[in-house]
Amino acid sequence: MLTGACLSRTGLNRKAAYATLTMVVAAEFPDVDMLWGLRGPVDQFQHHRGITHAFLGLPFEAALLVAAVYCWHRWRVAREKRSAGGTGESRLGPRGGVKSLTAAPVRWGVLYVLALLALTSHLLLDYTNSYGIRPFFPFNGRWYAASIAFIFDPVMFVLLLGALTAPWLFGLIGSEVGAKKQPFNARGWSIAALLGVVGWWGLREVEHGRAMQLAMAQSIAGPSESIAAPESSVNDQSAPAPDEPPPVYLSAQRALANPDLLSPFRWSTVMDFGPVYQLGVADTRTGELAMGETTYPKPGRSSVVLAAEGSKLGRAYMDWSPMPFVEVNRELPTENPEGNRDASTVVTFRDPRFMGGWMGSPARSALSGTVTLNAAGKVVQQTMGGRVEK
Repeated sequence: MLTGACLSRTGLNRKAAYATLTMVVAAEFPDVDMLWGLRGPVDQFQHHRGITHAFLGLPFEAALLVAAVYCWHRWRVAREKRSAGGTGESRLGPRGGVKSLTAAPVRWGVLYVLALLALTSHLLLDYTNSYGIRPFFPFNGRWYAASIAFIFDPVMFVLLLGALTAPWLFGLIGSEVGAKKQPFNARGWSIAALLGVVGWWGLREVEHGRAMQLAMAQSIAGPSESIAAPESSVNDQSAPAPDEPPPVYLSAQRALANPDLLSPFRWSTVMDFGPVYQLGVADTRTGELAMGETTYPKPGRSSVVLAAEGSKLGRAYMDWSPMPFVEVNRELPTENPEGNRDASTVVTFRDPRFMGGWMGSPARSALSGTVTLNAAGKVVQQTMGGRVEK
């Protein structure tokens, strides 16, 4: 919303009436898909950042917003006409315009373009964080994420908020000395703030690349198999002892680097070493990467894992997460009301981008989900973020 306001105040609010209102609402409007949460947490997760965050949906969203503003505009005009009829003094223009109601001209086509611009800014902001967007949905469901900015960036917040509040503060000072009030102020402040945001992104993009290089340069010791001695030398005391097998090292095949809340030089990393994942923390200022003590083995392709991945939650999670952590926990059998003993298996889905650091402990990470299966392998419960899907 702050971005929409600053975009409007770069001078675009002079181009069309209701520009600031429309752009502020449009900059937040794609998150209307959170209403899917009314149907359940899995539906919300499945549809979040879907069609409302895709290029295909933006023209329709812009049309809806401009139509809403148009209706409000017509209501204002009708109210002004009723007021003028009661007093005998009309504030309307000679052609029934509303020059007195708006400081800028009423241009619906221009307002539509400005709404599209603000909607696109929402996609850009979401692209910069780790969660990502699907801009070509529904034709292409691939997720794209720059992973250079935290979901809430204090530096960006201060820049944007300062650009909107500084003119007001200076306006108070100006009113004390009798300065003339300007109808469209804050243009320079808004441009400077937006350029500051772009510069901040540039710094984070450079450091993100360095963190990725550090992560991809890592290796860990892999499992080694012992070499059995020949049978003919088992009882031969004079035979030399077999040599120890050489150590095997696994190199990182893939890596992710996720931003820190405050520092552009600190990155939470996750590396895929083939059979296991491992977390780490990269410091691009010193060029060092501290490896985590815990490795996360990949699960086998058992029937339980396949059934969980085939569930509604599992399909959405495996599609969204570039490196999903899947853990299988079997619970002890319990007696049901019929006297039978049931066994259940809980399959937990976690994403390493939201494990540890500011997002919580690795054991209880944000955006984790579970699928519970009964002894027959049937899905009996799904949860997302601790909420149970009904």
